[in-house]
Amino acid sequence: MGSSSELFKVKTLAEVVETLKPYVQSFYERIEEIPLTESLGRILAKDIQVVDPVPHYRKSTVDGLAVRASDTFGASESMPALIQCQGEVFMGIAPVDSLKPGEGMLIPTGGMLPEGADAVVMVEHLEEFGQGLDGVAKPIAPGENVIDIGEDLSEGEVIVSRYTKIRPQEMGLLASQGILSVPVLPRFKVGILSTGDEIVSPEVRPAPAESRDINGYALLGQALAAGAEAKYYGIVKDDAEALRQTLQKMVEENDVVLLSGGSSVGVRDFSAQLIEELGEPGLLFHGIALRPGKPTIGGVVEEKLIFGLPGHPASAMVVFESVVRPWLEASVLRNQSYPEPEGTLTQNIYSGTGREEFVRVRILPEGKEWRIEPLRGKSGLIRTMVLADGIVHIDLNTEGIEAGKRVKVHILR
Repeated sequence: MGSSSELFKVKTLAEVVETLKPYVQSFYERIEEIPLTESLGRILAKDIQVVDPVPHYRKSTVDGLAVRASDTFGASESMPALIQCQGEVFMGIAPVDSLKPGEGMLIPTGGMLPEGADAVVMVEHLEEFGQGLDGVAKPIAPGENVIDIGEDLSEGEVIVSRYTKIRPQEMGLLASQGILSVPVLPRFKVGILSTGDEIVSPEVRPAPAESRDINGYALLGQALAAGAEAKYYGIVKDDAEALRQTLQKMVEENDVVLLSGGSSVGVRDFSAQLIEELGEPGLLFHGIALRPGKPTIGGVVEEKLIFGLPGHPASAMVVFESVVRPWLEASVLRNQSYPEPEGTLTQNIYSGTGREEFVRVRILPEGKEWRIEPLRGKSGLIRTMVLADGIVHIDLNTEGIEAGKRVKVHILR
């Protein structure tokens, strides 16, 4: 572990990632084979390469007449090219006959081009002259209205990269390669614990100075939404031995441990001390240059990630989105990023330099555009997170964003 002065230096988000990454690489070397039908939302553990090109035969993109493009050169409305139709291509059946100069075959959309054909004339551009003769009133180019072999997927290329979160379209791609067993990362096991003398279970009517446990359930929902196997361990009061025992159990049973509360400076906050005592390397950072969420702490014990999140509900949820979710989705290890909706900011957002800020916002339609409206509210409030559609990220050393500027929004899923 670093020196005390290094430990208590507030880290940026990027520094937190680089600090933790060397200790948890083994997370992402585990592989589980699952059926393709169960792969939606899972994280791919290996690159997938094309084995069979798609399509593996030349196919038509329209209903029409498969022809040799050279037979249509010079065609015009006053002097159409005459093509002798030699039958029809049927779906799922490879044509046997090859086309000779001046010949064509009727073909449906998706049908396989016969040998000798290199283009398809749309049926709307054909004129029947009788006795199987069709007229083409304008020339077409080789490859027109045709998908060539490997035009969609060529042999040897990587079609889905390691650490990609599998969507329906990736499922379709994998199916195109005959892949019915998919190598994925195991679902991360996440344990969630709420701490503090003031926290009571939701079924209890809180006394003055007490609060029902909001964070335990909100974080449970976030972890499940991120694809993890999540377990709520309840509430532990500010008792060092009780917290030690529960924390030890959580480390043994999970890959990621989330503690809500107990991360601010105070004589009764034991989380940082216990993380340090549980094993190597222990506590790795104490505070993040982040608003809301500065008092977040974190470390690694036995290759298990432990995060001490703020007790304020909005802070805890924002920290999960910005700090915890990227590890569960392996986005800290890949360059892939999904597009985020963009809109026009309706109000100025001010931010202190030297920290990153995540501002809760609503996304409001305005014609064909979107208006992005900041939600004002303290980090101790849950309502702003319920009203929020997403969060806007203000970079480190940026003093704010003026109204009227275009901003991207990270959607809260």
